Amino acid sequence: MTFSWSHELKLSSLIQGLALGLVLTAGVSVAAQAGELDTIKHRGTLIVGVKADYPPFGFRAPDGSIQGIEPSLAAQAARKLGVKVEYVPVTASNRMQFLEQGKIDLLIATMNVTPERAKDVWFVEPYYYASGYNVMLSDKVKAHQWSDLKGQSVCGIQGTYYNKDSEQKYGVHIVAFTGTAEALTALKQGRCIGFIFDNTFIQGKLLDKDWSGYDMPLETLDAKPWGMATRLGDKDFHDFMNQMSLDWAKTGEVLKLETQFGITQHSAYVEKLHEQYKSAK
Repeated sequence: MTFSWSHELKLSSLIQGLALGLVLTAGVSVAAQAGELDTIKHRGTLIVGVKADYPPFGFRAPDGSIQGIEPSLAAQAARKLGVKVEYVPVTASNRMQFLEQGKIDLLIATMNVTPERAKDVWFVEPYYYASGYNVMLSDKVKAHQWSDLKGQSVCGIQGTYYNKDSEQKYGVHIVAFTGTAEALTALKQGRCIGFIFDNTFIQGKLLDKDWSGYDMPLETLDAKPWGMATRLGDKDFHDFMNQMSLDWAKTGEVLKLETQFGITQHSAYVEKLHEQYKSAK
């Protein structure tokens, strides 16, 4: 699988730099924010926004605790700082606001990196994960590549860009529904042979015993990176998290966590990231 994000990532970095410049122009100096790391250490707690409803990346365990790949990364960062970790459940609609408002110190919550978001938060690099689209198929369906789905009916969600993409490129017939619950019910009823959606959502479903007769055998397409984020201007803490992310890339920590939380098909992006950095000094 080939990833070609260099232009997007350069643009993202440029916008982040411009956004930081605007912050400084507004009179909020980096020096004024440079005490964030000391604040965390003095408080004795690293407060992290994570998902609590998106297994295996962040979810509620039977005992009510929040677990998953992203909370595990947050806990490692806290241990490195010598503090405790506190998880704050966030959603796609409030996660950036929680960070900007100071309710959390760090955001690790399945968030795609975009130039627009980089105007408001400071993305940690290297980016730690990526997601694209894929299809959950019954084990009875013999498909090894996307072209094997030509002419087949696949359940999807109305309005997602990859419906048109898969139809035009691979001849898939999309049966679109308003929500995931309806689409998954239709799949169970045999009204389609598979369900096309974000590959990380599908990974979570495949960990559920209700979907034991299904798999995700095809290549994930159009993967885009996820980024952890700190507040604009928090340079000392941002530098600390950059180093943490670099160390995780070197050691393949996210690959280990994928295995720990039941993902058997490793992210191609994370594998490539590890190959790129494992020998870095």
